[in-house]
Amino acid sequence: MSHHQGLRADTQRGRPIALVTGARRGIGRGIATALASQGFDLALADLVLDEEAQRTRQEVQALGSAADCFELDVADLEQHGSLLDRIEQGLGPIDCLVNNAGISVDKRGDLLEVTPSSFDRLLRVNLRGPFFLTQSVAQRFLARAQAPAYRSIINVSSANAFAASTNRGEYCISKSAITMATQLYAARLGEAGISVFEIRPGVIRTDMTRVAASDYEQRIRDGLTPIRRWGEPDDIGRAVAALASGAFAFSTGDAFHIDGGLHIQRL
Repeated sequence: MSHHQGLRADTQRGRPIALVTGARRGIGRGIATALASQGFDLALADLVLDEEAQRTRQEVQALGSAADCFELDVADLEQHGSLLDRIEQGLGPIDCLVNNAGISVDKRGDLLEVTPSSFDRLLRVNLRGPFFLTQSVAQRFLARAQAPAYRSIINVSSANAFAASTNRGEYCISKSAITMATQLYAARLGEAGISVFEIRPGVIRTDMTRVAASDYEQRIRDGLTPIRRWGEPDDIGRAVAALASGAFAFSTGDAFHIDGGLHIQRL
């Protein structure tokens, strides 16, 4: 019996449930479909529920998983409790939280011209929102009388957690703080059998990177990464699914680079 089958047998309803924020397209969709392939039912949360969100839901359902869409502005802390209530009523209590929702800067530009409003917006969505959503989920994890075999929280940060891009400094700061948030929650929740991880995507082909696509194309050809190709949302999805399924059950607090080797310092 695989670890994952054991996990499923231990949950009262037979199937683990994952909440993915920012799930409507791009990396979020890649994560949702990979988790569905691992036997998870999905709560798909995003700022807007449009045709893209419905497409993600249909792709998840086509893989045999139950899926519901939920509207969520992760920066609005007042929404967190009601979101979790609605998920529990519709699907059941979650076993995995994937903090994927995030935004980039409105405009890439000089570090010396970053505005307080842009800085505050990036930290509100990319750090403050996920920190407190994790807190809410962790409180519910700990309050559950019958805990399933394996539970996890997975934070999607960025190569900018360590790589300084002076044209989007506030983004880098928001993502580097996720590294410490991951370690803090890992240290707090480890004794309860809850693992917390960070995924650091590199250059992934999504709507967010489209603005700089031609620049990245050239840099990848020139050897930006040892693996000379774009990353795809599925690359991130498979990594998240492996962590969520308990494949790394004796790890917590780790950061996983899914970046084609971008993080390797080369001389």
